[in-house]
Amino acid sequence: MSQDIATSPKASEAFADGVQIYTCTAKAGSYAWQLKAPEATLKDAKGNVVGKHFAGPTWQSSDGSSVVGEALNTSPSPDAGAVAWLVLRAKAHEGAGSMATVEFVVRTRTEGGVAPGSGCDAAHAGSDVRIPYRAVYLFFRHS
Repeated sequence: MSQDIATSPKASEAFADGVQIYTCTAKAGSYAWQLKAPEATLKDAKGNVVGKHFAGPTWQSSDGSSVVGEALNTSPSPDAGAVAWLVLRAKAHEGAGSMATVEFVVRTRTEGGVAPGSGCDAAHAGSDVRIPYRAVYLFFRHS
């Protein structure tokens, strides 16, 4: 039986396990880690793979449908070593599956994923680092 992210007509959740990818970039004479993309597997509460999360930011269900979000609000994680919590609005959809009616995506309960505090300099310009992270994504749909 195929799994997808649709578990409720109006809201569902998926558990992300993956990495935040950062690139060392030069900017105004200094160097800093810049977010390149997330790369994560999405699972349901039973541990079944239900989709993936990647650049865009995009969430794609196992049914092939996807949603691309744009940030509306950012809040620091209660865990200082974790990426921020986010509220995103859908700006594009693809496919007719479970992601076709998603209007908002919320990232919460984050663990890890913060850019390194050092190691980005002229010698490392253009290099990537992959920082493990976990999060819960909530998908809110219109009826």
